[in-house]
Amino acid sequence: MRKMMMSAAAFALLALAPQSGWTQVATVTPGKDVSMVLLPKFLGILPFDQAHKGAEEAAKELQNPAALQFLGPTPQNSVAGQIEIVTNATTQGVKAIMISNNSGDQIAPAAKVAQAKGVKVVTWDSPIPSAEGEDVFVAQVDFSEIGKVMADMALSILGPNGGKFAILSASPDASNQNAWIAAMKTALKDPKYAQLNLVDTVYGNDESEKSYTQAQALVDKYPDLRLIMAPTSVGIVAAAKALQDEKLCDKVKVSGLGLPSEMLAYTKNGCAPQFALWSFVDLGYLAYYTAYALATGAIKAEEGAKFKAGRMGDYAITKDPTRAKGLRVLMGPFTVYTKDNVEAAAK
Repeated sequence: MRKMMMSAAAFALLALAPQSGWTQVATVTPGKDVSMVLLPKFLGILPFDQAHKGAEEAAKELQNPAALQFLGPTPQNSVAGQIEIVTNATTQGVKAIMISNNSGDQIAPAAKVAQAKGVKVVTWDSPIPSAEGEDVFVAQVDFSEIGKVMADMALSILGPNGGKFAILSASPDASNQNAWIAAMKTALKDPKYAQLNLVDTVYGNDESEKSYTQAQALVDKYPDLRLIMAPTSVGIVAAAKALQDEKLCDKVKVSGLGLPSEMLAYTKNGCAPQFALWSFVDLGYLAYYTAYALATGAIKAEEGAKFKAGRMGDYAITKDPTRAKGLRVLMGPFTVYTKDNVEAAAK
């Protein structure tokens, strides 16, 4: 009798398991017709083209009969252009919009209208700061870790004696850039970074020519500058080229976030001794799987939801520690590149 009672109790506990934290991993059903838009900050740069490649890979795996729309504004019209694309896509009745946000909270009203029309709004690469109008953010890596990695790279490059460095960012409205810079400033409060002196933050708007001239202006303004930290794939290449053209690479170094294929020469010649990044192909792939899972009802945008994202495995929706109201899916990891591993990664 006692054994039977224990078995009954155990059975009851198993029956209650789903209510006490156990959540089944959802497997999305392929072949459903889901019209989707992949919206980068703007068109014309390699990381977003790679994200598009990853999203198309996911679309093929999921056998979505609806063609993926890859739409984006120009760099000069990024904010207004993104808002217009979200508005038009909503009017056209798409089921999901995947946004690398370059518009801060300015895009939130258009995103909220999209949600009200039943559109799933997934951000990737760069979220909506307030999380208003956003179902979930697909984060490439933990933003606080990016700040620490940038601080560590700066310390490694400048050495124990440190020195002055400046940040060359994308645009003031890029929420991911702003979060990474804030995280780096927090990391710099650690005594081990005491000799690192951040003197300025400037913006190149992710335009090569403007980023190039901003890098030149920094070295003119600060004759004793020793490092430019550029957490943007456009800015880091432009800064490295500017220093190389001015024959300043022995005096001033470049670091930040960039693509191995674009940074190979600058890392091999010592102008950019270290930089970091993650896979944009994987990021586009995971963003598509997430949006498809939400749009087909396989999962809901709520904490604890789990799903299988093809070749990348299982993921869960969690609270975003960087935003009070945000939810995120955390991808990871990132890689720090040096002359020892950049060439293999650039192939």
